[in-house]
Amino acid sequence: MIISFEGIDGSGKSTQARQLIPWLEDLGKSVMYVREPGGTDVSERIRDLLLDPQISMDPFTEMLLFSAARSELVRSRMRTAHLGGDIVICDRFFDSTVAYQGGGRQLAEPRWLQQFQRAVTGGIVPDRTYLIRVDLATATARLGLRLGADTGDRMEQAGSDFFRRVIDTYDELARAEPERFLVLDGTQDIEALQAQVRQDVLAHMPD
Repeated sequence: MIISFEGIDGSGKSTQARQLIPWLEDLGKSVMYVREPGGTDVSERIRDLLLDPQISMDPFTEMLLFSAARSELVRSRMRTAHLGGDIVICDRFFDSTVAYQGGGRQLAEPRWLQQFQRAVTGGIVPDRTYLIRVDLATATARLGLRLGADTGDRMEQAGSDFFRRVIDTYDELARAEPERFLVLDGTQDIEALQAQVRQDVLAHMPD
């Protein structure tokens, strides 16, 4: 089973992803956690490049670098773990590229990017995706950021309009695939949100 957590920075998705791990292990499950971009030596190098605020790059280049990091992660680690019966927990997966580069950067139509990303992953698609949704004001307050300022990483410097488009694209993705996505209110406290995630995982976990 592959589980992905999506949402803008500050949504709490990483916290929810990490809190799920020990609970699953207590159930006797073998779990692999990965973050994107990252998870392999190559992918971590690409991550450093993508988030470097001193670097400017074309949106298409950005999308290809995210995709290269994902391809390396899938082929080096995720596919083997998945085929071996592990539960793979992803802090971001290809929906992030569709939302950030497709919606935020307005690079390409989401449908085209989705098809491209499925080629990048060799057809691997999360079984369940938890979209932790918060508004932009909540996310920036949590992170202590002023979007568009010369602070934060390269993505955080993109500005408010960029992140509003990202949020809108995530919403469109969730509406288009209600059988895969579960949208959760990220303004809830951590424990209440995690309880909803765990209940849903139990309902969808293979025997």
